[in-house]
Amino acid sequence: MKGALHQPYLMSFGTGGLYVNESVAVARLHTAGADWEDTVIDAQKSGAFPVRKASSARRSIREIVNRLKRLSPDELALLIEGERSEQAALLWLAACRAYRFIAEFAVEVLSDRFLSLRTTLTYDDFDAFLSAKEEWSPKLATLSVTTRAKLRAVLFRLMREAEILSQDDQILGAMLSPRVLAVIQAGNANELRYFPGAERQVGRKG
Repeated sequence: MKGALHQPYLMSFGTGGLYVNESVAVARLHTAGADWEDTVIDAQKSGAFPVRKASSARRSIREIVNRLKRLSPDELALLIEGERSEQAALLWLAACRAYRFIAEFAVEVLSDRFLSLRTTLTYDDFDAFLSAKEEWSPKLATLSVTTRAKLRAVLFRLMREAEILSQDDQILGAMLSPRVLAVIQAGNANELRYFPGAERQVGRKG
């Protein structure tokens, strides 16, 4: 499974959150090997995303599918039948794979700060990270103030729902289940870096 670290910076994650319940519902509709576009249509018909406006539902379903299609068949199976914490971890993994910016933030900010015991995360940390990335991507420099604020708020929401960030914005050490650890290691063990402290779990298991 290819990671996000060499992809362009796509910043279309500025809506909703982790979508745990909705993502599981959409994943249940997907048939292994089927076209994900068919899953989008099925999800729209089934009302997997119950909102009043059809346009909002389509946009949200497409965002969910954009993340789910990054998961392997084994990861999708675990998403469907796993515990809530496992589902949240897998959806954070999917978001990191879908968005290079989130993946790099997870590795370069979350994991780095956690390992150096600087566990308080602020909006200023996001702003500084985005400013640093602008030097490598002119596209990021064109983001409006409103878009920046929206992306920042959504990323903090994603981290809290993934239980990587506490409600008072403290970076939390990952406590991945053996099943989540196994599926990540089976694909690309380097992706454990998306979860602060997760590599230490592997060390303790050894």
